[in-house]
Amino acid sequence: MSDESLLPILLVPDKRLRTKTRAVSNADLDTVRELAPRMLATMYKAPGIGLAAPQVGVMLRMAVVDIQKDDKQDPMVLINPEIVAQSSELATREEGCLSLPNQYAEVTRPARIKLRWLALDGSRKEMEADDLLATCIQHELDHLDGVLFVDHISALKRNMLLRKLAKELKNKARDEA
Repeated sequence: MSDESLLPILLVPDKRLRTKTRAVSNADLDTVRELAPRMLATMYKAPGIGLAAPQVGVMLRMAVVDIQKDDKQDPMVLINPEIVAQSSELATREEGCLSLPNQYAEVTRPARIKLRWLALDGSRKEMEADDLLATCIQHELDHLDGVLFVDHISALKRNMLLRKLAKELKNKARDEA
């Protein structure tokens, strides 16, 4: 896929990243089918393992995920995804986000989830996920509700990360000017 088809990734503090998305309706299916390969290409190029529609300015309940197990691409397009069950057992992993470049923090989430979603072909899907895939899916679904991974850490750590990001972005803009 050509670089022209790549989508710009929104960065914090863009307000769209804090906006709850709306469910994908039948009227949106053409948009979603056109958007999915572009989102995947953008995610791979970044590089990342997940990208939610609001991160590219589209306010629909849609995300793409690929943890590339064994270095093989295995993309998932999640339309109207919902977590229908989660374990009481928790797991802590370091998370980052394409909308907060170069910022990382330890986040604790349910260790296992059960996910239900629609695939691009309209079929209903359901799966259980754990480890990195469970973390990635929960992270992307948070985006659909206007929640960022930094919302799961202490206010002190969050403020430090956001100040560091603002400084880096300001320096980058100055260097490019």
